[in-house]
Amino acid sequence: MNAPFPLAADLGVAVDRPLVVVDPDGFAWDETADLVVVGLGGAGVAAAIEGLERGLSVIAVDRYACGGSTAANGGVFYAGGGTAIQREAGEEDSPEAMLAYLRIEAGRVVSDATLRRFVEDSPATIDWILKHGGRLAASVWREKCSYPPLDRFLYHPDNSLVASYRARARPAARGHRAFGRDGKKAWGLGKFITGPMTESALRLGLVFHRYSEAHQLVQDRDGRVIGVRIRSIRDGSPEARRFARYIARANALLAALPPSIPLASITIALGNHYLRKAGAIEAKARFTRTIRAREGVVLSAGGFIMNPRMVARFAPAYAKGMPNGTLGDQGSGILLGMSAGGATALMDKVSAWRFINPPKAWAQAIAVDRAGERFVDETVYGATLGEHIVDHHGGVAWLIYDRTARAAAFAQARDPRLVPFQRDVTLLNLMFNARKAPSLAALADRIGVDPDGLARTVAAYNAAARGAGADPFGKEPADMRPIETGPFYAMDISIDSRFLPLPVITFGGLRVEEESGQVLDGAGRPIAGLYAAGRCAVGIASQTYVSGLSFADCFFSGRRAARHAARANA
Repeated sequence: MNAPFPLAADLGVAVDRPLVVVDPDGFAWDETADLVVVGLGGAGVAAAIEGLERGLSVIAVDRYACGGSTAANGGVFYAGGGTAIQREAGEEDSPEAMLAYLRIEAGRVVSDATLRRFVEDSPATIDWILKHGGRLAASVWREKCSYPPLDRFLYHPDNSLVASYRARARPAARGHRAFGRDGKKAWGLGKFITGPMTESALRLGLVFHRYSEAHQLVQDRDGRVIGVRIRSIRDGSPEARRFARYIARANALLAALPPSIPLASITIALGNHYLRKAGAIEAKARFTRTIRAREGVVLSAGGFIMNPRMVARFAPAYAKGMPNGTLGDQGSGILLGMSAGGATALMDKVSAWRFINPPKAWAQAIAVDRAGERFVDETVYGATLGEHIVDHHGGVAWLIYDRTARAAAFAQARDPRLVPFQRDVTLLNLMFNARKAPSLAALADRIGVDPDGLARTVAAYNAAARGAGADPFGKEPADMRPIETGPFYAMDISIDSRFLPLPVITFGGLRVEEESGQVLDGAGRPIAGLYAAGRCAVGIASQTYVSGLSFADCFFSGRRAARHAARANA
């Protein structure tokens, strides 16, 4: 009955080839629902609520407690076009302005009709989140930053304030940050949206099997997906309680320190120790259930950034980055879809986040490649900078600044409005990631870049900073500072920078039909009964990342799948 799916086995993921049932009505199903959701993160809870609201019975399964990377992130949801929160904050926006901006960022990864539908749905989506208990607030922050002060909940999580983007699309604050505090952390805040919404789904009748791993799809003789097989730890059992405890410890330890930081090897080893203990419980305590899905199965189990073998197979250029995800991001949902003939796209597309603002002094400096040449306006959003570094410059880049900028960066690090991680990263890199030299030529020699190229680059930059010419990348003089007062410094901002790890997250996945969210096969035909949402699928965020766009795409794609399944059920 179980035959491993070879690709999944090669990648260390427990996924079997689909089980084919000749007589679905005569099969001994353990449970039945209209819709079965595999992975109860952002996309999964959106699909569940939408399905329940439309009269479907819904069962959701999740290997862990639920929430996934959506709950673990900074809690930013990208929305605009005149949301209730924007209006309360006095922030002017329109669907036309939001669409014009997202056309720049999303490119052609989805059709213009899909992008327009996403934009037009955006205000109503915020209303829907609030209706189901998601917590948002209207205090706005209008300056460029990687993440706003903790008392601000609406900001620009994108490139919309960058001069070259602002010239093409009217900016607006579209980052709706979850209203809630967890100490002074800037992560783990998505739970203030997903937590209340999960509770709402349960009140609406969601049946949820936690600590349950989907390992096999079920198809009928025509290839329609009609169910899923899962391995579960019995909820409420002593084994389930121990498993939950071990996973919580593993998550905390594995996320405690970037791998390149001293002592990280200790926290990583302890985290893996608890993962092994959790795995031992799974090996002994799980039992199998087969669930029938009358209208469809939604794969919403996240991406694959936490699976090193899968990253090395599909996106080797990013293998040295710091995985930015949760334990569920093993690629199991994508591989389940592939096992049924699902086609993939953009599997090499990874978003890399090189945030250098704050401190503003770093954004006023220059980023150069091995040739000593600039390649971007340094005020762009972190994901755009990271994309330039890895995709177009071999993963190698340096930030060049002088003594005056260094003093300014130290002063800016003391700003009490900074989130602690911003302050700590700034100070760490000022002290330990700063190559120093008395001249630009000596600095170029120290870091291995072309000295003539660096000299030309700095001379041209200084002229533009003084207003003697236009910057070729459109950077505004107010965002520039001449680099002229020695000694000079270089900060390693490469993908493998020891003290400035580069967070990475995958954005490729299963190809879907954009009207329905159904998974497409290799010939571009929908696979009946099989949907994919969130980071299991190619979506609006798969071209260029801005903070909160993946979260918003999770809700958009999850609801889309449930709506289509409900129409089939009507």
